[in-house]
Amino acid sequence: MADNATVEEYMTREVATVSPDDSVAEVSRRIVESESHTGFPVTDGRRVEGFISARDLLLSDDEALVFTVMSDDLVVAHPEMKVDDAARVILRSGIQKLPVVDDADNLVGIISNTDVIRSQIERATPKKVDKLLHTLEEIHDIDAVEERRRIRLSDLTPTQARVYADELQGRSYELEHGLAEPLVVIDNEGTLLLADGHHRVMAANRLDIEEMDAYVIVIDEGADLELGMERTAKKEGLASIDDISVVDYARHPLIETTERLQEEDG
Repeated sequence: MADNATVEEYMTREVATVSPDDSVAEVSRRIVESESHTGFPVTDGRRVEGFISARDLLLSDDEALVFTVMSDDLVVAHPEMKVDDAARVILRSGIQKLPVVDDADNLVGIISNTDVIRSQIERATPKKVDKLLHTLEEIHDIDAVEERRRIRLSDLTPTQARVYADELQGRSYELEHGLAEPLVVIDNEGTLLLADGHHRVMAANRLDIEEMDAYVIVIDEGADLELGMERTAKKEGLASIDDISVVDYARHPLIETTERLQEEDG
C-alpha cells in the first residue's frame, strides 16, 4: 500500500448517530446495549453538530437533551486526509474516533484508532508478499502475479502442522476488532497453499468465520510446479485446516527445553 492512503479508504461509512433532541437516557441506553459504541456523532440531518460520549452522559440528568451536554468543539477529518495525519490527530488528542465530513460539513463516515492500526498492518503486508513472489519466481524460474481475494478457509491447504493455543487468544482479539492482517496464500494450479496466517486461520475457525481476506500469489498456469511447502504438507498429512494441531503453551518446545535444563541442574 502506498504511503498516501487516505481516510476514505479506511473509514466506516455506515455511522450510527443521535439527534440533538434525543434525551440523555435514550443515548445512555444505546451505549449500554451496544457492544462497540462509547459515543455517537450528533447530527441534524446529515450535518454534524457535535459528539456525545459516555463521559458527557455520566453527570447529566436523564431528561436532559443531547444538545445541552454534547461537545460541540469537534475535531473532524476530511475523506481526502492522509491516514497518517488522522493517526497523529487521534494519538495526540486521545480521541478514539474522528467523524469524517465532506466539504459541506455533511457526515460521510467515521475513522477510529482501530482503523488506523489496521491501515498500518496492511501497509506492511504487501512488502512481505512482494518478497515471497519474487523469491518464487527466481528460485523456480516461473512467472507469478499478486491478487487480493476473499478465501474460504475450507479451501486452504495448510503448510504448518501446529499452532500454539496462547497465540490464538491474541489472534482472536485481532479478528474481533478488525486488526488481523490478510492471509498470504499461493495459488498453484488451484491448490491454495496457506503460506502465512495459520494462527489467524485457526482463530477464525474457532469464531465460525468462513472466509478471510488474503493476498494471493498466483503461479502461472502450466508451470507444473510442486513447491517445497506443498511436499511438506503432504508429508505431514495436511489436507485441510482440520489437520492442524493446537499445542498448549506448556508443551511449547522452548518450555520443554527449559524444563529439561532444570531437571539436569537438579
